[in-house]
Amino acid sequence: MARVKGGYTTHRRHKKVLDSVKGHSGSRHRRFKVAKESLIHALAYSTAHRRSKKRDQRSLMITRVNAAARKCGISYSQLIHGMKESNIELNRKSLSLLAYNDFEAFEKIVEEVKSDLN
Repeated sequence: MARVKGGYTTHRRHKKVLDSVKGHSGSRHRRFKVAKESLIHALAYSTAHRRSKKRDQRSLMITRVNAAARKCGISYSQLIHGMKESNIELNRKSLSLLAYNDFEAFEKIVEEVKSDLN
């Protein structure tokens, strides 16, 4: 049987893979076999890191709220508990933004929580 050379279809498929690994270093962006493997790993990492990004962001928000709360003389856990008791329905993201951008408003919320806890 005669050998079939990679024609238009193979060229297109290789080009698609090589274009998507353009920023990879070394032979990972030049050779098709290595590039294909690199792409498979990169896609797997991107999926996993999209998930871990959410965890990291939540952790950062909690850290910011805790630091701001401690400046006001209350711990993070007491603040969250007090907010639930006071029926203040602010999520951690908006609390974090308040603590970061508008500390005076955050202090007012903390004072409200402190007065309800005592």
